[in-house]
Amino acid sequence: MLEIARAFKFLSVARPSLLALCVLAGLTAHAQDSLKSTADDSAPPSAPQPAQAAGQAGSTGRSQISTGIISGTVIDTTGDVLQGAQVRLAGPLSVDVWTVVSGNDGQFAFTGLPPSTYKITVTGSGMSTFISDQIQLHAGEVWIVPPVTLTVSGGSTSVTVTGSKEELAEQQVHIAVQQRIGGVIPNFYSSYEWNAPPMQTKQKFQLSVRSIIDPVSFLIVAGIAGAEQYHNVFPEYGGGIEGYGKRYGAALANHVSATLLCRAVYPSIFHQDPRYFYKGKGTIRSRAFYAISAAVMTRADDGRWKPNYSNVLGNFSAAAISNLYYPEADRGASLVLFNGLANTGADAAANLIREFFLKGITTHVPKVVNGQP
Repeated sequence: MLEIARAFKFLSVARPSLLALCVLAGLTAHAQDSLKSTADDSAPPSAPQPAQAAGQAGSTGRSQISTGIISGTVIDTTGDVLQGAQVRLAGPLSVDVWTVVSGNDGQFAFTGLPPSTYKITVTGSGMSTFISDQIQLHAGEVWIVPPVTLTVSGGSTSVTVTGSKEELAEQQVHIAVQQRIGGVIPNFYSSYEWNAPPMQTKQKFQLSVRSIIDPVSFLIVAGIAGAEQYHNVFPEYGGGIEGYGKRYGAALANHVSATLLCRAVYPSIFHQDPRYFYKGKGTIRSRAFYAISAAVMTRADDGRWKPNYSNVLGNFSAAAISNLYYPEADRGASLVLFNGLANTGADAAANLIREFFLKGITTHVPKVVNGQP
């Protein structure tokens, strides 16, 4: 098996965008040990509270897995969020009616809902009325309603809940590519909107390609190759310009394969979301556990949380592909196994950084979103 130092160098190549993040992971772990766990935070004043009846439904003994959630955001025709809009959820029975009010971020949520058929009606003072089509909510499903737009005109407007998936997915890519740490380093795969609609296959590939060809990514790869050259990592590559070129090519190949497999190919096959969804609520311990578990658990395109096949398989596949171009002395099954596990661990460390540090230094984060409602 390779030396630990060499394995870490390989890890930094396979995940160039996480090189700086991994260094900070130790700081996060130390901070967690030094802080005592507190009681779970209550919902913030800006978050819409679930209807009382919905809460009772969850307390009758139904398991957490058997109930679902319906949530969304209310906006006006200019795209600004609407606070105080009345959101009415009606089930198949006359007694199954719950009402909440959108918060100052425009969001609303109905939790603890049993599987059934529902319909949403949204009204606002002096605004039009939104009436959704029927929503078939399954057990454990998180149904995210596309942004509900109310106009100043009177009358009633009937809108299909599914909306334009292509348009919503394109909007997510547009938001992602503007997010940069310090205005420079890409932070494309952090979503600060908890109820963000899923990206389709086309958008998953668009964002991964955009991440691959970003100029900063090439600079990071160049820096990693230079560090390897300086420390003579992979000696068989030799020195000089030729040796640096080989190291740069290997680092770039790792970057391309890992990004495509983890962020586009496998997420499209398994219908999973490649982004990290910022929580931002709860105790230090609960947020840390959520961030670490996100390396092996992720949100599927249907809103449910499932094993993160995309990330785990992507890490091992990228490690296996690297055997095609790394020096013979550095190849083997042990390398694939070790680096597959190491890359997954690096993702967990990167998620901790995302959860506790990056939001405040990332530019163009939507002001109306703040993690979990």
